[in-house]
Amino acid sequence: MVLKSRFLQEGHCNFKLCFDRLSNHSMGSLSLSKGNKIGVFMKRVILLVCLLFEISLTCCAKSKVSASAKTEPATATQPATATQPAVQEPVRLDPEIEKLNRVLMSMTDRCKEAIPNGDPAEFLADLHKVLEVEKAFPSDDLSLYYLIDKTHKVGADYEPKHLRKLVANDDYIINKTTLALREDADDALHEMARAAKKDGVTLDVSSTYRSYETQERTFNYWVSVDGLEEAERESARPGTSQHQLGAAVDFGNIEDSYALTDGCKWLNKHSQEYGWSLSFPQGYEDVTGYRWECWHFRYIGIEACKFQKKWFSDIQQFMFEFIDAWKNME
Repeated sequence: MVLKSRFLQEGHCNFKLCFDRLSNHSMGSLSLSKGNKIGVFMKRVILLVCLLFEISLTCCAKSKVSASAKTEPATATQPATATQPAVQEPVRLDPEIEKLNRVLMSMTDRCKEAIPNGDPAEFLADLHKVLEVEKAFPSDDLSLYYLIDKTHKVGADYEPKHLRKLVANDDYIINKTTLALREDADDALHEMARAAKKDGVTLDVSSTYRSYETQERTFNYWVSVDGLEEAERESARPGTSQHQLGAAVDFGNIEDSYALTDGCKWLNKHSQEYGWSLSFPQGYEDVTGYRWECWHFRYIGIEACKFQKKWFSDIQQFMFEFIDAWKNME
């Protein structure tokens, strides 16, 4: 459009220059015959013809420029209509990723803070390993992953299906004759105790399975000694104790001083290699509901211990809360 208009303007100027030269030439020729009427008349005719021709050409050029200006916007708007992007459907996440997001949103702020940034696909792969192991647990009993705490309970009539009475043996020491564990927990305890012995450490077992009634007596005893508020920090109400599940062990003298012993130091370093996890770590009373108990370990399996350590800052309570929420999330 710009180049086209300029071309027409330049063409008009060139033509005008030619006309001026022609006019001057004619005037010079006719001036030789001054006084000749025919010469004067012819001169006027030539001038008139040239003037009319110039006017005609100018009008034509303006008409072409105007027509071009009218048609060009229509051409410019056509591609805009043709190139409008098609409406795309929103991209949907994988259903398991969406479920993972919902479960994590339901967790406490403290738990969310404990979970490190990582690949959701990797997290889910590890979770499915844990759940796959669970399929091998006895189907007629509660899972080793069962969440039991101050708000998640079992009934007064619950007793593990496969309890085994502990007897004196070469692997670990028993401090009472009334001790018992689930068979899978006792098998794992023997394996761990044999490994400890190879390192020169002998584990001593002080408390294991407790029935609902036994736990009730224990809790009432501590209430009478320390008062209700203090007893709530160090003893479970009946129906809320890990001991009733038959998969928890109290080692040693059941005192804070146990942390200084070789047995406790060995457990802190190696227990997870055999599926045993510290239940009530130091600094997490607001999470677990109980003060630090360096002697209390629960059998949950090796894969769950790995999952707990990798994704939940090694806090058993966070992991079990997550697994429980995952199973119950629609």
